[in-house]
Amino acid sequence: MKIIGIFLLAFFLLGAECSNAVRSNTEAGSNQQPAQVFSQQLISTIFVEDTDGTDDGVVRLIRSMQKHGLDFYSLIGSGDVVLLKINCQWAERGGTNSDLIHSVVKAIVDHPNGFSGEVIIADNGQGQFGSDRRGGSLSWANANSADRRQSVMDVVRIFQAAGHRVTGVLWDDFTGVKKEEFSAGDAGNGFVVEDNIRSTGLEISYPKFVTEYGTHVSFKLGIWDANAQDYDSEKLKVINMPVLKSHGGFQVTAAVKNYMGTPSDRLTNRRAHNSVGTGGMGTQMANTRMPVLNILDMIWIGAERGPSSSYANAKQINKIAASMDPVALDYWASKNILIPEVMKLPGGRAPSMNPDGTEPGTFGYWLRLSMLELHKAGIWATMNESEIQVVN
Repeated sequence: MKIIGIFLLAFFLLGAECSNAVRSNTEAGSNQQPAQVFSQQLISTIFVEDTDGTDDGVVRLIRSMQKHGLDFYSLIGSGDVVLLKINCQWAERGGTNSDLIHSVVKAIVDHPNGFSGEVIIADNGQGQFGSDRRGGSLSWANANSADRRQSVMDVVRIFQAAGHRVTGVLWDDFTGVKKEEFSAGDAGNGFVVEDNIRSTGLEISYPKFVTEYGTHVSFKLGIWDANAQDYDSEKLKVINMPVLKSHGGFQVTAAVKNYMGTPSDRLTNRRAHNSVGTGGMGTQMANTRMPVLNILDMIWIGAERGPSSSYANAKQINKIAASMDPVALDYWASKNILIPEVMKLPGGRAPSMNPDGTEPGTFGYWLRLSMLELHKAGIWATMNESEIQVVN
């Protein structure tokens, strides 16, 4: 398949310096087969940049990536539908920084080949919990940004006013609605639920919906073309944009845990959330759609009282990090950014947040199980520090 060829070509061109690009971006469940790439040592590269979200930090990040062999605009085509999977369940510092979201959208629409596609900013707070106990919101009045009034929907409206096809979709609005795929003649918004329960306890589910521009999106299968009666899988690209935080139940939430916003917890009787500790988000990634890039928001991190994070309790770090490997990114960020701040606080939670932890209930335990789920699908990911390269 074309996309596998692209990643394999990237591997041979870039070698060990950025060979994480070889991993398959195949969506399990399609006719594509993931590339098996474990026959030689690979390296997962993490790019780190200083920024407060309002400056040119994302531009500098993209330049750093390109300098070291990973071209952002080879991941994102000029006509693609780009879905930014953010975190929006919590207000204040608990959600993805809207200044950072603005900077990433700006980078996409400023594509050097022009951008004729669409940007979708989306998340699913499951219609439960969250700052107002009703799930997520793209319109928090107390937002995570330099200007605390700037919500995600404010960012959407800025780009729409400039003539760009940018939209915000809150999957909470239909997280309890079970639907069939567009190919089955079901045009409504909702979640597709697969019948079988996986070894991690996860029952695969994922959103399918129509944007305000009429784009028919299946998170798993791609963009539905009603005229061709077929899906274009390669046209849909996901950028995973979590915020780095502690978590009361699962110790750390970052790139892998952020995929908890892609299934429906309600329609699967909470199997999705319960499966996190047994590697279920690795199952979800491998069997729906892998992100082409993970950009971790570390501008303000939640070292305590996560996954919510108030203005008063958040710690300003002013960094972002990006990688194609969500496991390596979580491993490095938890160990080098989050835990050092946690160790300054009373409570002694740091040991359970250790990514090297092997006991059930520790972050390292379930992160490793998530990694193994990716490995089963032929997708490269690592928790081995000798296989992780950090570019500052």
